[in-house]
Amino acid sequence: MADAGAPDPASRAVGGMGAAVLGTLFSQSAVGLHVLDTHLRVVQANTLSGVVPDEHLVGRYFTDAYHVERPDEAEHLLRKVLDTGVAVHERVIRGRPVDSSGPSRRLMVSVHRLNDTDGRALGLLATVVDVNEREKARVRTACLTAVRTRVGRSLDVAATCEGLVEAAVPAFADFAVVEVVDDILRGSDPPPGPLGPDVPLRRAAVRGLGTDGYRSGLVGEMRRLSDRTPYSLAASDLRPRLVRIDARTPWLDADPDSARLIETTRATSLIVAPLKLHGAVLGLVSLYRCRGTEPYEENDLPLVLTAAAHVALSIDNARRYERDHVIASTVQRRLLPQADGGGIAVETAHALLPGRNSGCWFDTIGLSGARTALMVGSIEAPGLQAAITMGQLRTVIHALAGLDLEPDEVLARLTDTAGRLAVERAALPPGDWLHRQSPTATCMYAVYDPFSRTCTLARAGHPSPVLVSPDGTTTTLDVPEGPSLFSSDSSPFATAAYELDEGSVLAFFTGSLLTGDGSAHRVREVLARPGRNLQDLCDDMVYNLPAETHPEGAALLLARTGVVPADRVATWELAHDRTSPAIARTLVRDRLDGWGVEEETIDATELIVSELITNAVRYGTPPLHLRLILDRTLTCEVHDSSRVSPHLRHARTVDEGGRGLFIVSRLATHWGTRYSGNGKALWTEQELPLPAADPAVAGRS
Repeated sequence: MADAGAPDPASRAVGGMGAAVLGTLFSQSAVGLHVLDTHLRVVQANTLSGVVPDEHLVGRYFTDAYHVERPDEAEHLLRKVLDTGVAVHERVIRGRPVDSSGPSRRLMVSVHRLNDTDGRALGLLATVVDVNEREKARVRTACLTAVRTRVGRSLDVAATCEGLVEAAVPAFADFAVVEVVDDILRGSDPPPGPLGPDVPLRRAAVRGLGTDGYRSGLVGEMRRLSDRTPYSLAASDLRPRLVRIDARTPWLDADPDSARLIETTRATSLIVAPLKLHGAVLGLVSLYRCRGTEPYEENDLPLVLTAAAHVALSIDNARRYERDHVIASTVQRRLLPQADGGGIAVETAHALLPGRNSGCWFDTIGLSGARTALMVGSIEAPGLQAAITMGQLRTVIHALAGLDLEPDEVLARLTDTAGRLAVERAALPPGDWLHRQSPTATCMYAVYDPFSRTCTLARAGHPSPVLVSPDGTTTTLDVPEGPSLFSSDSSPFATAAYELDEGSVLAFFTGSLLTGDGSAHRVREVLARPGRNLQDLCDDMVYNLPAETHPEGAALLLARTGVVPADRVATWELAHDRTSPAIARTLVRDRLDGWGVEEETIDATELIVSELITNAVRYGTPPLHLRLILDRTLTCEVHDSSRVSPHLRHARTVDEGGRGLFIVSRLATHWGTRYSGNGKALWTEQELPLPAADPAVAGRS
């Protein structure tokens, strides 16, 4: 029987094994092992713990032994483990072993507390692994992922460049600059490489640590590349350059602008790479690392090249979109009215806010009888197609307006035209991208009659206008909503008619104008301030819109209603007999003499009125009215209660009559028939000669 007081052989074996394990770890482990006392000084370290022998570490504080960049944070971490006993695993810090030169490296530290048999703290066991290369690879991967995530989300060149510098700084670069060929920002084709010294580059994006004031002054600056610099070489042979920078760098003297940037940022390393696509140069990307950061190395170049290729493709996509947008916006501007088309009784003002959508439009068309057609609309379609479709619909509306149709009839026929356009698009080959595009459009159409002060409105999926009374009261008009254009809904359109006070303001706008928070309230507040110049009122509405409320673009049309001045109109009621033409000729001559109209125009007007009155007496029914309106044109109207439409015909040589309307059509610039609830009106318009210029004024011009 064994002696109970003798040591257990198994216990001795375990104790010896523990010592052997500890010895093996300190002699052969690839991980740096450090035993720290309670004062956080190194009391033991293995010889593989760093690039210096262990005797250079023993006796030093751990934060001094590794020149930790943030010693206070590292000491707090060690003290917390010592006090709580809770281990810390794989915490990455920056530092470098004592007596080693060069920049700080990434070190992964794990810390465990060492306890005696009673659980009291004896010290700490800290493991240190140099993970600098692994972290570099991780940073490169994360940076490239960030570039792919942030770059290409916007079809804007500046935003694309900004995405690159945001992805690169601070993870991969301390300072980043993206320069783009200036013409590309306006959608032009990039110049074929190599890039000549006469081609200007504009800084589209700049980002850096601690240089906010300096970098903000760089954005938007333009420069030309100096000869014999890394920038000009990269733009010339389309290859990247990795450059170490010090006080003796020779090319800095040839490029004072870059020298100033490097001095300000204290840069010590640079990678400059061309933004190239299909042999064409779009710009340059320059990445800098500054003092205190590891300089760039050859392994960083593949990342920069991959990121630059992605950015170049995104910039080219944005450039193509910008070019299409510029073309579409130009077409839109050319298709919109170039001059005020309002009549004598309506004052108008408008604003067209640019945006991604080139299909917003407005129009003012003078109609017969001093009436005015007011309209606003919007097309939702990609790029140039929106402007083209807008031009097609606007042309149709002009043609329909000349027929003196009611607003609901105009929109009904406009819908028919939109349907035919949709059928034509559907008939395109399946490979044509337009075959897959289905535009949508809205329109508001209104006609104002200054004699009855009535505005008749109809809308096709468009927001109702706002009416501002002369006292500043604002009201959204209740106009029945009809189906939008290009829709499959065949519901009929309805009209709403409102009698307006003289001096009322109608505000027509596209729906995108009021999409922002508080936009509708602000617009109403501005409109409720009467008595201002109409264009000032229109501009104030734009000024008071919240920022970024119309990214798609918007149109605004204001119309102040009035009446025809009494001295610009003359109305007579005539007897329904054969004496009326002669009487009408006398009345017209006297009135036109009083207005100072030229004799040639008076003679033509007498003949026009004589033929119209004769036609009304012969084929119409009483009562019979004659009205003259003097505006930019001279309008003659003959009203009777018959709804029978006269027809222009060419009389044969043996006919004694039938030439009346033919004569009218030859003398008048425009003529037509307008129907109402109590009959019809035959009307003509004659262009008036422009007043002779004052010789004194002409001599000064």
